[in-house]
Amino acid sequence: MNKLTRRFRATDILYIIMMILPISVSIVIKILTTPASEGISISGARIFFRIPAPIQELLITESQVNSAMVILSLFFLCRYLTHGIEEGAWLKRHHLAEILVEKCNAMTVGNMGDYFKNFSPFVAAILALSGFSSLITLFGLYPPTSDVNIVAGWAVLVFILITYYKMKCGPIEYAKSFANPPLMAPLNIISEIATPISMAFRHYGNVLSGSVISVLVAAGLSGLSNLIFGALPGFLGEIPFLQVGLPAILSIYFDIFSGCLQAYIFAMLTMLYISGGFPLELYKERKAKKAQKCRK
Repeated sequence: MNKLTRRFRATDILYIIMMILPISVSIVIKILTTPASEGISISGARIFFRIPAPIQELLITESQVNSAMVILSLFFLCRYLTHGIEEGAWLKRHHLAEILVEKCNAMTVGNMGDYFKNFSPFVAAILALSGFSSLITLFGLYPPTSDVNIVAGWAVLVFILITYYKMKCGPIEYAKSFANPPLMAPLNIISEIATPISMAFRHYGNVLSGSVISVLVAAGLSGLSNLIFGALPGFLGEIPFLQVGLPAILSIYFDIFSGCLQAYIFAMLTMLYISGGFPLELYKERKAKKAQKCRK
């Protein structure tokens, strides 16, 4: 094995370690900070500490920490998938990275048009961050997507982009869009304000409700199992027979399928709202008129 190959493999190992390390740190933090409790417990993200601020205290919560750890893991995952591409030595993971990029580009262009083809990295970031933020429940961690503050932050960012593209033809045209037709102006304004709210609560509500349902079903099956089989002799009466199988099936649906589905829906809504609110034809006409004036 030559020196370059050793260095290449050592870098690969480092990227893999850095992918795993943030999630491992979150698990350790959870173990060390979770108080002992008995029975069913459904609560929001724990507050680790508070930072004094002029208007309101800045709270550092479990969801913020886990979200930062997911971002770090995704960063090093991307570094691992693309490591060595520039050297021309294509590996299986490079082909996987190429497939992911091609699929994301096709999805972005198919839903937003050629004008927004450079939006694919942003769409991919939304999909990955939302999906992996929900999937960390498989490690027993609190999902950031169950915190409305986290998802609302994403929705506000998307709303800023929507407004930016709607105003590319000027603030006057943007204001006119609310009066089309004039009688619907109040409803159009309400609809505009409701866009980030609906995006945030749809994502947050579906992920949180899945977590709550899974906990309630597991607790109910535990009590039912104790009621039916509690009279069995010895340790057999302590085994929660009814908890075998069904909670795992629910976890597959709520933690994996539903989490990935909500990530896809959030990304689709982002693409449709941004491209649907952008008056492309009018924007092209304005650019053509400006170009004619510059020539004169």
